[in-house]
Amino acid sequence: MRVPSKLMLGGISLVLLVALVTGALVLGIGRGSRETESPARASFSYKPGPPNFLHTEGSKIVDSYGNEVRLTGVNWFGGETGTFAPHGLWERNWEDMLDQIASLGYNTIRLPYSNEMFDPRSLPEGIDFKKNPDLHGLSGIQIMDKIIEGAGKRGLRIILDRHRPDKDEQSTLWYTTRYSEERWIADWKMLAARYRGNDTVIGADLHNEPHEKATWGTGDPKTDWRLAAEKAGNAILAVNPDWLIFVEGIESYDGDWFWWGGNLRGVQKNPVRLNVPNKLVYSPHEYGPGVWTQGWFKDPSFPSNLPRVWDKYWGFIAEQGIAPLMVGEFGGRRVDADSPEGKWQRAFMAYLKEKGISYTYWAFNANSGDTGGILDEEDTSWKAIDKNKQALLSTYQWPKSTPGQATVVDTAIVPDYGTETTKKAKMDGDLRVLYHPGTTGGAGVRLAPEIRIVNVGVEPIPLDGLELRYWFKSDGSDSNEQASVLWASVGNDNVAVETGKDPNADRTDLLKITFAKDAGEILGKGGVAEVQAVMRAAGRAVHEQGDDYSFDKNRTPEKLTDYQVWEKIGLYSNGKLIWGAEPDMNN
Repeated sequence: MRVPSKLMLGGISLVLLVALVTGALVLGIGRGSRETESPARASFSYKPGPPNFLHTEGSKIVDSYGNEVRLTGVNWFGGETGTFAPHGLWERNWEDMLDQIASLGYNTIRLPYSNEMFDPRSLPEGIDFKKNPDLHGLSGIQIMDKIIEGAGKRGLRIILDRHRPDKDEQSTLWYTTRYSEERWIADWKMLAARYRGNDTVIGADLHNEPHEKATWGTGDPKTDWRLAAEKAGNAILAVNPDWLIFVEGIESYDGDWFWWGGNLRGVQKNPVRLNVPNKLVYSPHEYGPGVWTQGWFKDPSFPSNLPRVWDKYWGFIAEQGIAPLMVGEFGGRRVDADSPEGKWQRAFMAYLKEKGISYTYWAFNANSGDTGGILDEEDTSWKAIDKNKQALLSTYQWPKSTPGQATVVDTAIVPDYGTETTKKAKMDGDLRVLYHPGTTGGAGVRLAPEIRIVNVGVEPIPLDGLELRYWFKSDGSDSNEQASVLWASVGNDNVAVETGKDPNADRTDLLKITFAKDAGEILGKGGVAEVQAVMRAAGRAVHEQGDDYSFDKNRTPEKLTDYQVWEKIGLYSNGKLIWGAEPDMNN
């Protein structure tokens, strides 16, 4: 059955804009409860370090150090519309919005644009320049530069998404009478050159949602999306071989209709061929019954039938190790366990997590007409989040993949001590411990400390023999803690974590982090070794963090993006405390 999908709904690709210049909010009905978070700027800035570009290995995306990377992010749309800039800037400062994205745990932003944005006559609109004075007088691409620079400072990656040729509507093919295939490729080459060497920008989503006339593997250069993707992808890689190339599907293959951009069945017989190996990522789009009532939503076995549907149209690509997958768009208003849309979203998140598939959620914005966003559409300030939706997405988030800007810090901004509360803290040598709580505090089902060891000295220091200790207090729910490494800059296999009792402190538990011989060294002059660990109590018991010794209970949402020098995490070298202060053994 042919599915008109979003063309008739006007919410995802055809955004409902209302008086953007005056800052009016787009109409919509919110479903979730609201929670306001508006973090401030991060206090630690980073000097450029060795670039950390991404590539593929089978069905995985990995970084320059061989660490697996999963992109778990959001779409922040607007550049493809008549504002020629991301939406929401009529209400908020652009850096505040980036801070919020980072604080909510996302590591990637898919940033849509149109080719029309690059035309000299296309002046950005819908921006409150009192809130964004540094954007005044900038062109659309100069605003894009700002967003990319700000994202890199926060450890966020950017995927550039050619969403439309012009501001008016989504095109069925990658070219129109106004914007030719040649112009499409030329603009991509311009962007590839502009951001060459910048590892914040990780790749190109070539064209959003080919549909209707688009074919796959037919050999017709006017309609064969697979041939066009190869042509554009190879042109981009000739300019910038460090980028990933994201290729969406089509709507209909061999008479079998699916979502716009979601049908990748043609890959089985006709995969995309790129001149640079290990740079291809397939990127389907997927939506639920709140967007359009597809036949599989009416199946009596719904929602248990859904994994078979996803496997058929695109899931097989990762399952067979053909290439990685990154679901470029999915979303909906409801996430409850009772509504069809809520059941679909819950099943889809579980599927992505189980298969290890990357995603960028549609959307961060508060003004997506048929899905709503992470920002609550009923809040005119664009600050409140849909708490229920965010809770679902937080069940599968991957740590930030650490662009090169975060591999070396400026030692001048790393003080010896962060506070005066632990005057007995030791500082023996050139290593300092920086800490980020990873959670907002209070009660939760997990602890997620993010720890950086910084070398402020000149000479490199081996990691073998070092041990980090994070202390937390047993309160009855903390037994049988399960610890694991979410991400480590030296490779997850080179880090071991375990929990246990501190023999010297009554009712105090330890998270111990140690390093293997193959972990290497922490470079001098600001080198960093970073570990992001997680602990969960058995049976998802609630853990009260407020009385944990190593937890920063005073951290507020406004400071969640900061790493702070922290003496309440101990660093040991061959069993000797060289940094920090142990808890009071009599407490």
